[in-house]
Amino acid sequence: MAGGVAKNDQRRLAEVSGLARDRALLGRSSTAERVADILRDRITEGYFPPGVRLSEEGIGGALGVSRNTLREAFRLLTHERLLVHRLNRGVFVRLVTVADLDDIYRVRTLVECAAVRGLGAAPHDAEATEAIAAIEAAVRAGETASHDRAWQDLSTANIRFHQAIVALAGSPRTDELMRGVLAELRLVFHVMDDPRRFHAPYLTRNRQIVEALQAGDAAEAERLLVSYLEDSRSQLSGAYAQHIAEQ
Repeated sequence: MAGGVAKNDQRRLAEVSGLARDRALLGRSSTAERVADILRDRITEGYFPPGVRLSEEGIGGALGVSRNTLREAFRLLTHERLLVHRLNRGVFVRLVTVADLDDIYRVRTLVECAAVRGLGAAPHDAEATEAIAAIEAAVRAGETASHDRAWQDLSTANIRFHQAIVALAGSPRTDELMRGVLAELRLVFHVMDDPRRFHAPYLTRNRQIVEALQAGDAAEAERLLVSYLEDSRSQLSGAYAQHIAEQ
């Protein structure tokens, strides 16, 4: 019996020893994820526009990270469909296709409408009430941006509105999924470069959706959202297809 315990202890020590060798990998991975977070934010803000080549030397030097760390960050963002690697040419911010755009809206409709549908009737619990308050805050931010003619801020507020809708589901995995989907969508808006045209007309509809949620009418909010997303997809897809054809 004692011999068996000793052998088990030795095995566990060997496992821990092997795991300890992975610490270096964990450190590099964590750094790469932080670099990916920085680059993701810059891409979605339009600092690196669609189609631009990312310089390993320039970015690595600016952030003070190794080439291996930067390449891992590039790999993560390629997996998220924000970057694309072209053989012998380098890494580029991805240009979204019209088919991609339609698929993005297909995912948005499935996820956002399900989040609203799952809310159910009032009264809501504290978590749902907090999520609805975040939607209201995003709507108000959009209205303020429109009043101030701050069109990029309006675009950001609209993205936050939809992120807050998804947060109604109370699912970190769904939040992460939609973060990538909405970041990819912003690549389209950066190409169109006209946030007022594509966001200002929907401010009133944002307000109607949040008021339905505040009133406890999830069915009406979902109905409004379905119509909203279909009209948005049709408008943006048509304009984007025309823009791509003219290039």
